[in-house]
Amino acid sequence: MIPKVTKEIIDLGDGRSISIETGKLAKQADGSVVVRMGDCMLLATAVAARKINPGVDFLPLTVDYREKFAAAGRFPGGFFKREARPSDQEVLTMRLVDRVLRPLFPDDYHAETQIMIQLMSHDEEVMPDALAGLAASAALAVSDIPFYNYISEVRVGRINGEFIINPTKAQLEVSDIDMMIGASKDSVAMVEGEMNEISEKEMVEAIKFAHEAIKVQVEAQERMRAALNLTYREYEPEETDTTIEATIHTAAYEKLYDIAAHASAKHERSEKFDAVREEVLALFSEEILEEKADLINAYFNKTQKEAVRNLILDKGIRLDGRQTTEIRPIWSEVDYLPSTHGSSIFTRGETQALATVTLGTSREANIIDLPSEQGEERFYLHYNFPPFSTGEAKPLRGVSRREVGHGNLAQRALKKVIPADCPYTIRLVSEVLESNGSSSMATVCAGTLALMDAGIQITKPVSGIAMGLISDSKTGRWAVLSDILGDEDHLGDMDFKVTGTKDGITACQMDIKIEGLAYDIMEQALKQARDGRMHILEKLNETIAVPNITVKAKAPKIITMEIPKDFIGAIIGPGGKNIQALQADTQTTIVINEVDDHGVIEILGTSQEGMDKAIQTISNAIFAPIEGEVYKVKVVKMLDFGAVVEFVPGKETLLHVSELDWKRIENVTDVLKMGDIIDVKYMGIDPKTKKAKVSKKALTPRPPRENKPEGAKPEGQQNTKAEEKK
Repeated sequence: MIPKVTKEIIDLGDGRSISIETGKLAKQADGSVVVRMGDCMLLATAVAARKINPGVDFLPLTVDYREKFAAAGRFPGGFFKREARPSDQEVLTMRLVDRVLRPLFPDDYHAETQIMIQLMSHDEEVMPDALAGLAASAALAVSDIPFYNYISEVRVGRINGEFIINPTKAQLEVSDIDMMIGASKDSVAMVEGEMNEISEKEMVEAIKFAHEAIKVQVEAQERMRAALNLTYREYEPEETDTTIEATIHTAAYEKLYDIAAHASAKHERSEKFDAVREEVLALFSEEILEEKADLINAYFNKTQKEAVRNLILDKGIRLDGRQTTEIRPIWSEVDYLPSTHGSSIFTRGETQALATVTLGTSREANIIDLPSEQGEERFYLHYNFPPFSTGEAKPLRGVSRREVGHGNLAQRALKKVIPADCPYTIRLVSEVLESNGSSSMATVCAGTLALMDAGIQITKPVSGIAMGLISDSKTGRWAVLSDILGDEDHLGDMDFKVTGTKDGITACQMDIKIEGLAYDIMEQALKQARDGRMHILEKLNETIAVPNITVKAKAPKIITMEIPKDFIGAIIGPGGKNIQALQADTQTTIVINEVDDHGVIEILGTSQEGMDKAIQTISNAIFAPIEGEVYKVKVVKMLDFGAVVEFVPGKETLLHVSELDWKRIENVTDVLKMGDIIDVKYMGIDPKTKKAKVSKKALTPRPPRENKPEGAKPEGQQNTKAEEKK
């Protein structure tokens, strides 16, 4: 049976288009679509359980994005030729999609929901992550799953002042903006990206430009759903009990409001809130507690959230006593760890990050091997968030998606200030030791300090701040919060992280948990963020104003040199014998990379003497004299007909007796001895002997000619025995 295919075309307005089709593939999923742009094709499916698991009071949503190597006509790398766990780049794409979709599901919808997106065909001119959000939303749009507010995501670049939607990789390389924006038809829900120190106004313009393109893509989904004439499934709403809700609100609201109004530390505040919780639980019988425990806890959390939010809107007072624009106390230091190549501690309130820098050669670069991207990173950042940082004991189960996402944001914030000519591969690691909000921004600040401590000549310091939002749609009141706490992130309506130098924004990440965020609120958040960043930059400057001039004593120094391509094999030697011996002898690490028509050698070491020796050995190995140039040579061997002279160790040639002087020399030992250092001129390759020719006499003026007997040779040349007899 030929499947009935429904298709929509989205015109990007510049000759490119995106198509969405359904009805051909994966028809047993609740919803499935194929999104295509050029030769890039994504398959997205959506499936949701019909029944809700007991006791679940949240949305168990899973978003999975995978790039199949077959899509690019490639084999998976490694020993097992099968795709395994997701790469960091795939995890980042999953997070981008999840963060837009999750807040737009109905608040009382708690059914297990899974969205799977896979790259089936790759196009070098199309970046597939920019299509993943559209594909996920379209799969929901052609299903009966109760998702009513369709979304899309686009990448925005800017080239020569002109914005462009979903630029190619080549265009992105010359763009000063790389932003992903996710939005519904009515409001922006997510922003993430990196920029070349742009202004707040430029950032808002880029978001508005992206939103207009997203509206067109949402309308295409609406048309597709209308053509399919679908209805939404009915689902079991979450349990409610107005009597219990009223009882809890009456008993707890004023007490929670009072606790929030008195500034306290995180753990102290948590203990006070928990005490009120215990009082509330004591109001109910054991039978009700057993039956309604989840509902009672949910209503208590709701009451607590309401009390904290109202305090901020009523009095402008926050949980730790700060005003809305106030930054927590900051202290920091550098050079804390004696054995690292660079280190720092950055503490802001109850959030603390310890950063370390490790320097290496190109061999330590982070290799990226994906169907959609191949390359390497010479600067990369890893973010670790152990459970003790929040006073918890939890099992460690590998790197979390959150750690990958926060590390990526901090890396994007800092990579713009790493100098292009930096010879090192740099690994920056942030260990979050305490966390009460904004740990990724603490990582940016600690990273800046550690890089400067390591002697990396960053162009400018970078600071970061997380902004929050408390709003009330009924009254229209709202407050933007600078440098948010963990509780303010959890209870608030926005988490807006902004990083930058004194001259502009380098990276951002915004998640909005409510619909209809107005642009005036976003602009106010960016203004407050700039003020906060400038304050934090001053604190960083007090700790270390400029990068250290040199790397630390225990840190390796690195020198790069270029050599002709033809000499690479000789330096490496058979089976790497030569280069291994040289590394052992000089206590250095030597890496050779072939670049175009030459070789680039990196010499890494902590001993300047060893590095100098390695440089000299390599220079000797590639030495080739230039015709007409004068060189100092050493006499290393005496012969009857001349002397063997050495340009550099291992590079010798013959200085013939006839090239010693314009006059006749009977014995070489009359003018030379072993170990003499003399100047010679390199005459090139002798066409007769096919060997290198050097001359000492060529450096002195030729004497005037004298009248000589017929047949006599010019002075300085020997007569043959036959000529002498004649």
